[in-house]
Amino acid sequence: MKKDIHPQYRDVVFQDISTDFAFLTRSTITAKETINWTDGKEYPLVKVEVSSQSHPFYTGKQKIV
Repeated sequence: MKKDIHPQYRDVVFQDISTDFAFLTRSTITAKETINWTDGKEYPLVKVEVSSQSHPFYTGKQKIV
């Protein structure tokens, strides 16, 4: 396998901007911002508009017309 062709797989925090819900997971996404997590470490921060905390399907507020 060729070296240095794969993106870096690391811990990243995703934050739902509509509910301030955040979760730590692993990803290859690049981020310009960082956040101090509850464990005291600094992680890259990716802000998202919809997560399981704000999506109508997962919150039970979905209406079928």
